[in-house]
Amino acid sequence: MNEMTDVNAFSEDDLNFDDLDLDQLDDDVEASQESGTASPFIPYDEVPSRDINFFKKIPVTVTLEVSSTEVSLGELMKAGEGSVIELDKLNGEPLDVKVNGSLMGHAEVVVVNDKYGLRLIDIVDSPLNTVES
Repeated sequence: MNEMTDVNAFSEDDLNFDDLDLDQLDDDVEASQESGTASPFIPYDEVPSRDINFFKKIPVTVTLEVSSTEVSLGELMKAGEGSVIELDKLNGEPLDVKVNGSLMGHAEVVVVNDKYGLRLIDIVDSPLNTVES
């Protein structure tokens, strides 16, 4: 049988709060508020509004998802060149537009200058729609 011993990183005697003056901390906060110096805590309603143009420059990935389906690994292993895997969307149905993996809306495929593009049909309700510029 193994004997377990109690090993403490420190004892109660090592803790000494006698030098800690909590009243001094309160006085420092009040003094900084009275003198107008910056406090590390700013009430939320006093935080200045920021220009949203900064966020408009952040790159995101837009994906047009044709469709999807679930198949077993065994079925997928049997697939080869020329195999057809049936998807869950009907022909002519709008395709999903995703931004960084989250659904933004629906679109249809178009061709512009010999490149594929998408024409947005509808936008799903999103917090981004309520952001004002």
